[in-house]
Amino acid sequence: MKDFFISENCQSCKQSQTSIICKTKHEFLDKINHQKVSTVYKKGQIIFHEGAYPFGVFCVNEGKIKLSKQGDDGKEQIIRLLKGGDVLGYRALLSGERYSASAIALEDTQVCFIPKDLFIVILQQDAGLAFEMMKLLSDELHKAEIKLTHLAQKPVRERLAETLLFIKETYGFESDGYTLSVRLSREEIANLVGTATESTIRLLSEFKKDGMIDLEGKKIKILKPKALLSTANLQD
Repeated sequence: MKDFFISENCQSCKQSQTSIICKTKHEFLDKINHQKVSTVYKKGQIIFHEGAYPFGVFCVNEGKIKLSKQGDDGKEQIIRLLKGGDVLGYRALLSGERYSASAIALEDTQVCFIPKDLFIVILQQDAGLAFEMMKLLSDELHKAEIKLTHLAQKPVRERLAETLLFIKETYGFESDGYTLSVRLSREEIANLVGTATESTIRLLSEFKKDGMIDLEGKKIKILKPKALLSTANLQD
């Protein structure tokens, strides 16, 4: 059961400084304000299904979302994490293809839906927004290339450390300055890393023993970010 919420104007939205949708011209933002549909998805609810046809794009107003694919063996593979200000569903819409992954709320999430016809017309008439979309697509391609390279070349221990740092960069910390501001299961973390859940559990325990992190259920605290960065074999 989905709930609808009364969203504020795009111009005054809390994500207006981060969402590329808000970079379009004022007259187009007015059209979006009149035609968008704002919905609340509860934790675990599916925003769109893998294999479905797109009817528009989604802009995350508040909350956290995972994009995941189903493998041939039925195992989930998380390919992206999204937060407030992010846009999703655009690749399938622009290519005229079905969704290649499902979007699932990781917590209660507010999402604004912009109809396909309106979005396409705006892209055709606003060269600035079209350029921003090209940059976004290029950035996602670059990230995918890096991930493929790391999957092929980096050991699992380095990839797990890198994934924890990626989660930190995406969602940040809670008010204590240590606890990651998202709750992910061990299986979900393993999916992000690209390894078995058992390996993830073992390595997380090793990281805890080494004093780099602390674990409390699904809560993960990063105690030594520099040590984790060194383990990930990344440049600071």
